[in-house]
Amino acid sequence: MTTVLKFGGSSVATIEQIQAISDYLQTRVATGEKLVVVVSAMGKTTDSLLSLAKQITDRPMIRELDRLLAVGEEQTISLLSIALNSRGVPAISLTGQQAGIDTMGIHTKSKIKAIRKEVLHEKLRQYDVLIVAGFQGVNEAGDVTTLGRGGSDTTAVALAAVLSQRCEIYTDVAGVYTTDPRIHPTAKRLDTVSYDEMMEMSALGSKVMEMRSVELAKKYDVNIFVGKTLSSEGGTWIMDTAQAMEQKAVTSVSVVKNVLSVSIKHIPHTAGVANIFERLSERHVNIDMISQTAFDGEVFLSFTCPLDEEAFLEAALAELTATLPQIKIDRHTEHAKISVVGIGMRDATGVASELFATFREMGILFYQVTTSEISISYTIQEQDVEAAVAAIAARFHL
Repeated sequence: MTTVLKFGGSSVATIEQIQAISDYLQTRVATGEKLVVVVSAMGKTTDSLLSLAKQITDRPMIRELDRLLAVGEEQTISLLSIALNSRGVPAISLTGQQAGIDTMGIHTKSKIKAIRKEVLHEKLRQYDVLIVAGFQGVNEAGDVTTLGRGGSDTTAVALAAVLSQRCEIYTDVAGVYTTDPRIHPTAKRLDTVSYDEMMEMSALGSKVMEMRSVELAKKYDVNIFVGKTLSSEGGTWIMDTAQAMEQKAVTSVSVVKNVLSVSIKHIPHTAGVANIFERLSERHVNIDMISQTAFDGEVFLSFTCPLDEEAFLEAALAELTATLPQIKIDRHTEHAKISVVGIGMRDATGVASELFATFREMGILFYQVTTSEISISYTIQEQDVEAAVAAIAARFHL
């Protein structure tokens, strides 16, 4: 039996932690398992490497940045391999290129094009543990590329897909919770969650899993276990909807803080909206929660964006007011996005009315609402987040 495991940066932050993980892997090998282990860079190594580059220039060449960032994972795989071999466990460290991971796309944001599984099968015949650098691969030009945020999760799931095995993700939390325990300490750990719910949760602010990795798992039917490193607490299985044990109307509440809300009035109904989105795109503003109404030849437009993109937004809005002087712009900088997610919303009715009633009873104002098939999102004052999460959790027994 072969299993793919992934350990995040906080799990391999020190030599002591690497030694402890080696002991754990040794016990699994002793039962006859073959292991493919994906690891991230130790602790804050990636941030430290980025800081070094920025001491030279604010705009490092992205090819060289990828080469630099890949060093973090390569350090971890070497140390873990040394630890395992010192215990008599046949193990080998592999960069993304050595593991046969081919990538495509631009540097720092590449995607996995293919994995040469014959490389993995050959190595597994020789070794009990393959330790693969997460977050990286090699493109057609032979250059090292990285996969962007959450890239090690994507690496692990892709390897599991190629090998037709399950994937175990180990991190500093004991699974997927109904909401962030730091916001709502009595949040419950979910035993199972569907791919669709996990993707929606990731898109709406949950940081447990990167959305691309869950998309990949759904496409190739890879069951993912998320648990706390070296803990017996149990964890959460991410799997197909039909396999999930529960399909409640509301499964979780996700929160994104530091949201900037924008409303624009008196937009011409002709090319005005297209002009606005072109300007925002040119300035690389990551917009979200778009809503639009039209009346009497004019458009009212609302959207949100991350607060740390305010400078880009202001540059785009300055250009807009120069070309559309009649528009009126309102900004709110102390907002948050709160989203409820549940696969059961596809069939259940009344969830929206329950949420509206909850906000009314708590005296919490909301400024914008958007929906998908399995989620409803609101913008509210950031100061109301804890109260809103607690009230929703109580109402839906989360």
